[in-house]
This record gives sequence, C-alpha cells and structure tokens, in this order.
Amino acid sequence: MNVVHTPVAQDERTKLGIRPGDTVRVHQKVVEKGKTRLQVFEGLVLATKHGTEAGATFTVRTTLSGIGVEKVFPLYSPVIDKIDIVRRSKVRRAKLYFIREKVAREVRRQLRNMRMVNLSTTDFKEKPEEIADEADQAVDQSTDNIVVEVDTVPEGDQDTVTSEEVAAEESREDKKNEEA
Repeated sequence: MNVVHTPVAQDERTKLGIRPGDTVRVHQKVVEKGKTRLQVFEGLVLATKHGTEAGATFTVRTTLSGIGVEKVFPLYSPVIDKIDIVRRSKVRRAKLYFIREKVAREVRRQLRNMRMVNLSTTDFKEKPEEIADEADQAVDQSTDNIVVEVDTVPEGDQDTVTSEEVAAEESREDKKNEEA
C-alpha cells in the first residue's frame, strides 16, 4: 500500500472543482531574500488539464498594465497557499483559448482610431510683428484654449499629422467661428 505524504490538502483542492470560465484568486508563496510572502494572481481560468490526477494543471489569464498575462498553475503545488473562486461563469467550451484573440481584436480596433501627432512648441512660435497684431486683436476678442492630445501607436499603424495640417484645421475652425 502506497501512502503519499504531502503538505497540500488534496481533498480540498479536488472538491473545489475549478473549471474553465471561473474567475479565481490564487495565493502563491514567493521567496525573496530569505523571506516568504504571498502574491495574489487573479484572473479567468482558460483551461484545466489532466482532471484531478497528480499532474493536474489550470491556466489563468489576466490583464496587467494593459498586457495579457497567463500562468499555468499545478493544482496540487505546495507553492500555492490557497485558491479562491471569486466568480463562476457558464461557458460552452472546455478550453477558452479564443479569449486571447478576442482581446487582441479589441485592442486593434481601438488603435485604428488613434493618430500619431508630431507637434512641438517651435511649430507655434510667432514672429514679433504677429505678436503685436494679435495683442491688439486680443483686446477685442477672447481667445479659446487649444488642447492637443498625443497618443502613442505601435510602429506601422501610424498616420502622421504635420504642424501645417494642424494649423490649417485651426484656421478653418476660426473661420467657422467668425461666420457664426
């Protein structure tokens, strides 16, 4: 008769019944400089493999700082302090790997609407005569603040906007305001 001695409460983890679609919080022991601390990793269970046998694993995915991170945890690992099931979802697949592409598609869709803008303060620098003319006009009219947002876009997905195009757009807006 083989008796296995392990520091892990196997019955508890077997009865927990982790399955794809669950949102779990895994408390993992991390050793740094001789000290042990608990690190929590919370995310969606994409897959479970090998059922409840000795080599059983489950894959958890989360987004940290805008980047998708996946970890594969052994179910009976002594490094795992405890596992909490935060939420259960009804799913119709055994493996939720399609979530990876779905998230990437959403990011690409958001990046499609962003534009790369190259602007600096020297583009709007004025000559001394223009400053004097504008000072006279400022007494008559109130000036609007111009807000320019600059977003970063990965290489290859860039539409550059020059300072001339920005200035032309501003002049069009000024003409519309004068006509109204």
